[in-house]
Amino acid sequence: MHRRIFTLTAVAAFFSLIAGIASAQAKWDLASAYPATNFHSENLVQFANDVDKATGGKLKITVHSNASLFKAPEIKRAVQGGQAQAGEIIFANFQNEWQIYGADGLPFLADSYDDSNKLYKAQKPLIEKKLAEQGMVLLYAVAWPPQGIYTKKPLNSAADLKGVKWRAYSPSTSRIAELVGAQPVTVQAAELSQAIATGVVEATMTSGATGVDSKLFEHLKYYYDMQAWLPKNALLVNQKAFAALDKSTQDAVMKAAAEAQVRGLASSKRVNTESIEKLKANGVQVLAPTPQLKADMKKVGDTMLKEWLDKAGPEGKTLIDAFHKS
Repeated sequence: MHRRIFTLTAVAAFFSLIAGIASAQAKWDLASAYPATNFHSENLVQFANDVDKATGGKLKITVHSNASLFKAPEIKRAVQGGQAQAGEIIFANFQNEWQIYGADGLPFLADSYDDSNKLYKAQKPLIEKKLAEQGMVLLYAVAWPPQGIYTKKPLNSAADLKGVKWRAYSPSTSRIAELVGAQPVTVQAAELSQAIATGVVEATMTSGATGVDSKLFEHLKYYYDMQAWLPKNALLVNQKAFAALDKSTQDAVMKAAAEAQVRGLASSKRVNTESIEKLKANGVQVLAPTPQLKADMKKVGDTMLKEWLDKAGPEGKTLIDAFHKS
């Protein structure tokens, strides 16, 4: 009888130990919309590896790239609802939900890495507060390289874009199309290559990095280096999933996130230079915009900033004032 009690006690202890180990190890799915070879995706994988190492395997993060888990517009809601514990979004995609998300997609407002950083510092407290209300935590954000225009034909002015099928991926890229008389076609990064190959898209405004990722050089032979804006990707995590971690694991996540932000920015700058060289090597004419094209697009930017401020209200004015003062 005593032996039986001892055995039952031992079995109970064993299962309680196993349960303890299981509960101590957390697993997160991280949804991303970009190819595994993209610098943002590589940064996410490095972040996941850093967290694994720092926590001794207590938190395992699996990165699902190239929209394999959720498509780009679905990722934020998936994280908010806990379908994925973490996800990477591009802020500009969610401007219609809340105008502040779209500030870094406004043409010619912040058109350099330094200005992009200043804008983010002004944006960040507002975004953190909004995400907290929505049950999420912002881990880090990294800017894409500056945006330019890819086309099949040369551009002398914005008038040359009239009627052109223009790839849009956010409210601001759709609005640019409308203002220059192009036809906006909504296409996310994962489908861009196919859309251009089949003639669904004839022009797009995006970074050198996306141009290389999607092999735009196979069909679009002109790239105008507009330095128009630097939209940011951000890594979000579900608040409940984050709160379920012990303090040391939370600290490891935040430390890895801070390092990922610094590393991501350095990668963005490097990729910007490399992408331009790769475009040239693949037969793309990389050109500075003509004075007329630059003036036309600046006008588009001014119109869009005014429209954005009207929609964003006092919150938007506070953000832009803070950016200009910094």
